[in-house]
Amino acid sequence: MPMHIETLSLISAIQSLALAVLLWGGTQGGPGVARTSLKLRAGALGVEAAGWAMLAAQAWLHPAQLLLVGNALNLLAQGMAVVALRMLLGEPLRWRTALAIGVIGWLGVGWFGVVEPDYRLRVLWGSAAILADIGLRMQALLHGGRRRSSRARVALLVLCSLSALLLMWRNGQLWFDLNPPANIIQPDTVNYLYVLLSGMQPLFLSIGFLLLYSETLQRELHSLARVDSLTGVKNRLALTEEGTRVLSQASRTRRSVGVLMIDADHFKSVNDRFGHGGGDKVLLALVDSIRTTLRAGNVIGRIGGEEFVVLAPDADLTQVLVLAERIRARVETTPLLVDGHLLQLTVSIGATATLPGDYELQALLDRADAALYAAKRAGRNRVMAADPEVAARELSPS
Repeated sequence: MPMHIETLSLISAIQSLALAVLLWGGTQGGPGVARTSLKLRAGALGVEAAGWAMLAAQAWLHPAQLLLVGNALNLLAQGMAVVALRMLLGEPLRWRTALAIGVIGWLGVGWFGVVEPDYRLRVLWGSAAILADIGLRMQALLHGGRRRSSRARVALLVLCSLSALLLMWRNGQLWFDLNPPANIIQPDTVNYLYVLLSGMQPLFLSIGFLLLYSETLQRELHSLARVDSLTGVKNRLALTEEGTRVLSQASRTRRSVGVLMIDADHFKSVNDRFGHGGGDKVLLALVDSIRTTLRAGNVIGRIGGEEFVVLAPDADLTQVLVLAERIRARVETTPLLVDGHLLQLTVSIGATATLPGDYELQALLDRADAALYAAKRAGRNRVMAADPEVAARELSPS
């Protein structure tokens, strides 16, 4: 004997509410945007729970109240879920589009439910609105193609497809069945299956959302572990990873890679004069000056204190020396205002580039570092190149 529609709806309401509480409880950690998206998804589940609760309590409600308010809650929940997913994926929210879909869907449902009652057209209109929301989700999930694919995205795409198929199946049954139900609360196999399967969707979609949330957190943590917290450039770990990748590619293509080691001159006096807060401002300004001179493909990283490294793919020693001089001149001619005082900062730079058969990152950094200290000893505010003949002798067998 089939269960009552009211019983199935009550189970769905309890399930959606429980999921909303669990997701809301999971918003204590994680980056701001991801946390906000999880809260919004939890809110959508709460709204959805209210809609199921109304269907469960239909015996105590006026039919028009159930029709208008229940569908408004359902469409609102769908729109909130769309915005939450797109927010988590970093896609344009399209909240105006989602709002327009909800309003147009609700007006059509109200028209065919109250003004010109027609159950099949009402379901078709509401289904079209929900399908449009599903389309917004799938478009966000598919953006980026295989390059950004993940298990969570694939799982959510499958669930969205199944949701769309469920809606099309329900409409097909209503239009082609010889004896279709007159409304959602009428005891009927189609209604039982639709309510049962619809009630299961929040659980599976929430699991998919949580998987995607977990992947987002992992990516954020991976990124944070490789960014210098003060300047926003790559830290030593990220620079090592990027340098190894660049040199490996250069080794395969027989191209040169230039390396610069940059150090702010007399930086201790800056900290002594302005404090560490003022020193931090100077480092930020220094990074900005360096960045304005770099080309696409150049990589900058901070390896500690006031020392920075620049990797210049496809640059030989002559080209990387030109880049180094451009950086030195830019820093020297860019006065800094620190706590109301003008400061003239200069940098010393050591430069080197790969040699035939020499694609070891640490060897390049050591040569650039030696050249940097030579620039310091020579009076600072200058560029020095590592001696290629010395490097070549070091590489040759004894």
